[in-house]
Amino acid sequence: MALAFLNLGTPEIILISFIVIIPLITLIDIIKSDFKDQFTKLLWIVIVLLAPILGCLLYFLIGRSQKVSRYM
Repeated sequence: MALAFLNLGTPEIILISFIVIIPLITLIDIIKSDFKDQFTKLLWIVIVLLAPILGCLLYFLIGRSQKVSRYM
């Protein structure tokens, strides 16, 4: 399936989907999670919104360890 008027093929559509879906999943995870303070949550949301790819990568590498465990 190609969007002829935009000249987009399958690889471009898949790439655009990842650029939209991965930050969306990250934002949902941040919003649903409890952090040590609300500033940390707000900071991660801003980082992911301003730099989606780098922000998601940083969140999944560093940010997930800053969440409060519910099973303490």
